[in-house]
Amino acid sequence: MDRFSFLNAAHTEFFAQLYDQYLENPDSVEPSWRGFFQGFDFGMTTYNEENKVEQIANFAANNSDINLVSDKLQKEFNVLKLIDGYRSRGHLFTKTNPVRERRTSSPTLEISNFGLSAADLNTVFDAAKVINIQPCTLQEIITHLDTIYCQHIGVEYMYIRNPEVVEWIQKKLGVNDNQPKFSLDEKKSILNKLNQAVSFENFLHTKYVGQKRFSLEGGESIIPALDALIEKAAEKGVEQFVMGMAHRGRLNVLANIFGKSTQDIFGEFDGKDYDQEYFDGDVKYHLGLTADKVTSTGKKININLAPNPSHLETVGAVIEGITRAKQDKYFPNDFSKVLPIAVHGDAAIAGQGILYEIVQMAQLDGYKTGGTIHIVINNQVGFTTNYLDARSSTYCTDVAKVTLSPVLHVNADDAEAVVHAMSFALDFRMQFGRDVFIDLLGYRKYGHNEGDEPRFTQPVLYKIIAKHKNPRDIYMDKLLAEGLIDSTFVKGLEQEYKSNLEVNLEESRKKDLTIITPFMKNEWKGFEQVSDVEMLKKVDTTFPKEGLTEVANVICNLPTDKKFISKIQKLINDRKTMFFETNKLDWAMAEHLAYGSLLKEGYDVRISGQDVERGTFSHRHAVVKVEDSEEEVTLLSNLEGATGKFNIFNSLLSEYGVLGFDYGYALANPNTLTIWEAQFGDFSNGAQIMIDQYISCGEDKWNNQNGIVLLLPHGYEGQGAEHSSARMERYLQLCARHNMYVADCTTPANFFHLLRRQMKTTFRKPLIVFTPKSLLRDPRVVSSVEEFATGSFQETFDDVTVNKADVKTLVFCTGKFYYDITAERENNGRNDVAVVRIEQLFPLPVEQLKAIIAKYPNADDYVWAQEEPKNMGAYSYMLMNFNLVKWRLASLKAYAAPAAGSYTRAKRRQADAIKMVFDKDLFR
Repeated sequence: MDRFSFLNAAHTEFFAQLYDQYLENPDSVEPSWRGFFQGFDFGMTTYNEENKVEQIANFAANNSDINLVSDKLQKEFNVLKLIDGYRSRGHLFTKTNPVRERRTSSPTLEISNFGLSAADLNTVFDAAKVINIQPCTLQEIITHLDTIYCQHIGVEYMYIRNPEVVEWIQKKLGVNDNQPKFSLDEKKSILNKLNQAVSFENFLHTKYVGQKRFSLEGGESIIPALDALIEKAAEKGVEQFVMGMAHRGRLNVLANIFGKSTQDIFGEFDGKDYDQEYFDGDVKYHLGLTADKVTSTGKKININLAPNPSHLETVGAVIEGITRAKQDKYFPNDFSKVLPIAVHGDAAIAGQGILYEIVQMAQLDGYKTGGTIHIVINNQVGFTTNYLDARSSTYCTDVAKVTLSPVLHVNADDAEAVVHAMSFALDFRMQFGRDVFIDLLGYRKYGHNEGDEPRFTQPVLYKIIAKHKNPRDIYMDKLLAEGLIDSTFVKGLEQEYKSNLEVNLEESRKKDLTIITPFMKNEWKGFEQVSDVEMLKKVDTTFPKEGLTEVANVICNLPTDKKFISKIQKLINDRKTMFFETNKLDWAMAEHLAYGSLLKEGYDVRISGQDVERGTFSHRHAVVKVEDSEEEVTLLSNLEGATGKFNIFNSLLSEYGVLGFDYGYALANPNTLTIWEAQFGDFSNGAQIMIDQYISCGEDKWNNQNGIVLLLPHGYEGQGAEHSSARMERYLQLCARHNMYVADCTTPANFFHLLRRQMKTTFRKPLIVFTPKSLLRDPRVVSSVEEFATGSFQETFDDVTVNKADVKTLVFCTGKFYYDITAERENNGRNDVAVVRIEQLFPLPVEQLKAIIAKYPNADDYVWAQEEPKNMGAYSYMLMNFNLVKWRLASLKAYAAPAAGSYTRAKRRQADAIKMVFDKDLFR
């Protein structure tokens, strides 16, 4: 790397202005600079006005050892290097840690490391102009730099490659020398919020001794900072806030930022039952809240704290999805109106890989939200793990460098510095629409929870913490010393807040039940919560043939003024033939017609996942590319008269983060058909935490409905262990009461009606669909236009090809295996075997199955057939949930892996499973 590369980063206008001054009046510049520029003019054979800064820097680098660069001028360059050193490394030498000595970093900012000495301290240097002050002594320059970069706020930003952003940050830091300047009223407001934060924790510690609350103590300054952030953001036009955080400090934030009734919080501490029967609730420090507030200046705002499980950082993806949904719904093309705030723990932000996935979404078209303010409540210790054992990076926030986001490290004991840093972060986000991180260096007063003994693992640290004043008392002492308040002012604040808590505690204990306030109830107005009985009721999903024809005309015709590759042209022509000539529509047509019909009815459609625009198996082609320019054409976006919007996005190579995002999107916009498709269904286990902790139980834990749809390609075609099974058994194990739909369709029309049903109900449930692979192009897997127009979703399909009185063996199965079994039946000429398809596994249509069984009076052999191994698939689920018959199993043996790696072995095993359907003697 060029050793003078710092010259370009120092200040792009400094050299240019000095050189222009020299050109206008050589005698007006300092003699050393004059001599340098004379040499520069002499040495340059060509001169480019646009690149003059780079040319000057290169000239200095190449001529630093000759007389053209005098000793004085060399010192000027050394001062520039010193300035660059503070900007690049000053954050390593700050006073940001309230309870520990900083680790030693090398090299230091000692002037000797920059070719300067004590003899230079009183020398005046023009390089001061780079930091926007007049030429002054080296000592004054150092004092100025130390004030900006090495006090209670350390700033990392010099890795940012955009000169405009770097210059903006440097100018911003120059305002007040990066030191807070607040009015008396603002200082009193900060003190008031600090008092609320401290008093709240003290009250709970006294009234609920030993109960878990995941105290904020040691990081209380986040409360005045969040308060100031919301107030200032509202002044800048932000109307909605979406916040996610883990459990530490959550109750404090709920009470003192979101205004949650402390009566309700006390009721949760007292362990009372809930006022509603249809959900089981969650621990108090996992619950969310939506509130409408009015700022001190009268701005009306909506604030949301998303519920989350103990799986740290998962909620970060969810709030991004919620934010994007709100932006798309309420403020199209304006990201500034909804602000996401993600609060992290230091161990979690460094250790949880989902953070990298979320950060990588930040600037992608399908997932960006106009910048997130990330705040780390840095306890400097995990559960019991010291930070040195918790990460390899210098800072827990080093993931910020992935997207070149600035990071501010702040001493949590200095409340004014914390509020000041928050203001900087807000201004940056609003200016550039990018992420910004605040690392709030504090401590954790107690153990991981209030019942732990932290001295087991950090005895020295906790001796220091035990003697350390809280941020409120530190700030109170500061204001007292400045003569801005007296002791009675603080006592009054404390007494008033504590008295209010006492009253609410007394009132809370008069109530028998705990009230849970719904999350985002405005978005869910008009939707009802239902049981599994209601979930099984028929829904009108018909759509007139004329409307289907309108959709077909759009998706079957490419723009005539653009050139497409021949395969795309053929594919679109085949669609036209299906609909308008043969009346045999395949899976892809069913999907497009479902989306188009919903768009015409005013519903939005959002699809995301890996390669979804084309489809992993090249069946969808929702987006086609112009051959010569790669211009994207989305045919469904041209649907005349459609009031809904169609959006489809190829995602980053992530399951965990993207499914979390899409779950959040569906949570905030129930009138959008929100679909996440796995590249292969097997890969959904990369998002298992989202499935286990949110999708399957969000309604039961948090009273949140969600209509997210998961499309999981599933089927045994000999592609190996990782491309066969979507792990049907895992989803079925998660099913209970009324939590979600699970389906495995065998006809395009049934899939069409299933997708339409998802939007046409008066409620929302997650929908898991095991979608086909080889069946996408199977000539047997087709439906007529009439089945789309007049049909409905069928939970089961009886066998209509047999004489029911002749049937001895009644086979039940799902999905692709139906076609394998019926093909074998036809080959064998077996008229005594009927095959029943179960299209919806949960809620299981038991009454329909009973009715089907009753139609076969002579059947005495009941088979459950599956292509999955015995210990996988739906077998165990059917045994547990459908015991009207005694099953005979036709399947592979139990295996550890879902499928064999050898194509030959896999086909042999499947053939054996099919034979078992027709031969009782092969029963395992």
